[in-house]
Amino acid sequence: MMGFRSRLQLWWNVNWLKTVYFNFKMFPFSIARQLPVFFYGRVRFANLSGRFRINAPIRRGMIGFGQPYENITRSKGTAELFLAGEIVMSGHVQFGKDYFVYVADTARLEMGHMASLGGNGKIMCYQHVVFGDYARLGFESQVMDSNFHEMIDTQSGLIYPMTQPVAIGNYNYFGNRISVMPGAVIGDYCTVATMSLLNRDYSGLGRNVLIGGIPARLLKENISRNWEGERINLGKWLILY
Repeated sequence: MMGFRSRLQLWWNVNWLKTVYFNFKMFPFSIARQLPVFFYGRVRFANLSGRFRINAPIRRGMIGFGQPYENITRSKGTAELFLAGEIVMSGHVQFGKDYFVYVADTARLEMGHMASLGGNGKIMCYQHVVFGDYARLGFESQVMDSNFHEMIDTQSGLIYPMTQPVAIGNYNYFGNRISVMPGAVIGDYCTVATMSLLNRDYSGLGRNVLIGGIPARLLKENISRNWEGERINLGKWLILY
């Protein structure tokens, strides 16, 4: 767990006005007073008409929006949260600086324990997006379950669905600038190379695989991030209490 000095440095970066407002708007008093969600730096609340649930023991600052856990030290101040649907967190979760999270009114975003989205990352959820436990995405990555516009087969007249659920498995390690597109399914213990495009179901490749490319394909088997050691380090540096 993070030491007192490290926590003190983080406290200086907390946007206490937005943090207090969000918690007391979204949670009953018994939970809100514990301030489980921290917002760091500038953020625009574009919509907070939806629901935010935590399916885990409540701890202060367990969910950090804009949490400074990466090498990037400065923010552009462009972070934005649009929550008309539902967000469900199942533990400690981190978002890097300048994130954009959009959850439409009928949509559901789920994030497991120690899931994360790196700085300048985007989540656009119009139906259903799931991050498993320790599903950690690098900076400037984007996850979207919609193509935003209807596409049609000009010969048959078939209209393709605009949205398809996205599922990212447990213990996934993504490099930076990765795009996860509608219908993508990634199994457990998968590593994804930088600048990759994920647009189909990869769960049949099994565990401990490296995939990458545009679109992504199998690159290597029997390879994984050293999660035994990583769990200790992530808990030490990212869990405040």
